[in-house]
Amino acid sequence: MSPELTVLLVEDDPHVQLGCLQALQLAGYRTQAVDSAEQARPLLAAGYAGIVVTDMRLPGADGLNLIRECHALDPELPVIMITGHGDVSLAVEAMRSGAYDFIPKPFSPEVFVETVKRALDKRRLTLEVAALKRALADRESLAGQLVGISPQIVKVRQLVSEVADTPVDVLIHGETGTGKEVVARALHEHSRRKSGAYVALNCGGLPDNLIDSELFGHEAGAFTGAQKRRIGKIEHANAGTLFLDELESMPLPVQIKLLRVLQERQVERLGANNGLPVDVRVVAATKDDLLARAREGSFRADLYYRLNVITIELPPLRERREDIPLLLEHFLLLAASRYARPQPTVSSAQLHRLMSHDWPGNVRELRNVADCLVLGVAKEPLLPAAPLPPAPDGGVTALADAGGYGLPSNGGASLGELVDGYERSLIADELKRQEHNITRTAKALRMAKTTLADKIRKHGLQAGD
Repeated sequence: MSPELTVLLVEDDPHVQLGCLQALQLAGYRTQAVDSAEQARPLLAAGYAGIVVTDMRLPGADGLNLIRECHALDPELPVIMITGHGDVSLAVEAMRSGAYDFIPKPFSPEVFVETVKRALDKRRLTLEVAALKRALADRESLAGQLVGISPQIVKVRQLVSEVADTPVDVLIHGETGTGKEVVARALHEHSRRKSGAYVALNCGGLPDNLIDSELFGHEAGAFTGAQKRRIGKIEHANAGTLFLDELESMPLPVQIKLLRVLQERQVERLGANNGLPVDVRVVAATKDDLLARAREGSFRADLYYRLNVITIELPPLRERREDIPLLLEHFLLLAASRYARPQPTVSSAQLHRLMSHDWPGNVRELRNVADCLVLGVAKEPLLPAAPLPPAPDGGVTALADAGGYGLPSNGGASLGELVDGYERSLIADELKRQEHNITRTAKALRMAKTTLADKIRKHGLQAGD
């Protein structure tokens, strides 16, 4: 459980209060107890980082009044009500007033803790989505650009934050669609170079005979057809950032010239005799293992080591499935705004398919799915053919069924449990197919062996050598 989430217990019976506190603390939850609604009010505010558990019968204002106050303060704040045998009608009224769930007395510690756990999971996701929306409103925020809560993406954000405002050149490595240019733009926008130009060049998108001129520029008459001077991408990026995508596609002769620019910080136009000083930060991206290519002779080793001062590794989406709900919400918000369409809902069955998908196109593929959802277009096998109804509030229900985040409010598993369950099932099935060999399983799942080992420990699975 995230340490910032608190269970506020409102209970005047000292024996019941003590029993509830002990059950929650044994489960590892942060708790705070008060004896009345009057004592609880000063502790609550919109966006409260936790949930409320209240008895119905309290001195002063009763639990039903507290539920209504909480709902008026923050409609997304889960409030669990504890009721006696004779309070069924009040419990029904409390649910209509916005209560998340109710627990009839007497109850076991296990039932109490499980109900609290579901409410905390729902609250955590609500707060995460709210934070994401704030980040979307503030496009300069790193969290708004590099979306996710997985340890891998948190590490990427931390590294970007540490090196963005330094002059060091950066190499970004990741599969197609993992967001390499998003990281490059974040490095530029979070540096003092953000007032300069951000210049992007896809090294694989130009013929070999043009990339030289595109990068370095040329003087008039430098070659047949060069009728006037042309400023190259490196010179244009002076005082800014040059992003070189698909670096592995750069021809070897051009690699030699680029290495010289990086070493001397001077660029020489084709047909010129003098170099021009440039203050440019180079961010390069590749999906290949450049060191392996250097050993094969298809990439210069000296250029690799010159760029390999700082390397940012971007994980594939299949290795950070816990980020899919937040990324989907992020892309749905963007698509709804871009196409001027209502934000659609996503059913549990659809979320199941999205969580189970292998995502060969990574984040880019997920963004395409979000666009299709907003446009009501089928994208088999992930989406149904029929368009989906718009969300009633256009907000966090994008990840929810009518009763909550993919589940009824008083039963079933939380979204976090759903994500973990899918991941555990996928790994367990593949382990079984591979006779519990972790090396073969990692290869089959296209996952780093260390990442797989961490997930096996997390889910309590067994693997061989």
